[in-house]
Amino acid sequence: MAHWLMKSEPFKYSWEQMQKDGRTHWDGVRNYQASNNLKAMRLGDECFFYHSNEGLAIVGIVEIVKEYYPDPSDPAGKFGMVDVAPRRSVPIPVTLAAIKAEPALAELPLVRQSRLSVSPVPDDAWVLLCKMGGL
Repeated sequence: MAHWLMKSEPFKYSWEQMQKDGRTHWDGVRNYQASNNLKAMRLGDECFFYHSNEGLAIVGIVEIVKEYYPDPSDPAGKFGMVDVAPRRSVPIPVTLAAIKAEPALAELPLVRQSRLSVSPVPDDAWVLLCKMGGL
């Protein structure tokens, strides 16, 4: 199983809305690197749900429940999406400041490529981030 991080601006789609919906498609990705990350996701992979722009913190974990398929909102047909379902909240939101303060996470794409909306999380970083979040 691989691990990932997906960013969402809470005023557009929040963790609370994700929990209420119970399942959604992760669409609108228009960056090729982020799109390639979506293509690499497999059923059962887990993703941190990260509030970007406001909040700046990992607040939940979602699971991939449908692998990559075409995004109908892309008229050119170049990009796709995956479906996700909420699995659990993070008891202690893990802030970007806390992530940047942890030397073991210095290479995390969230730190190195701050604009990337979908990124991989190495297993050792996943374990550390879960611990930091009280899981």
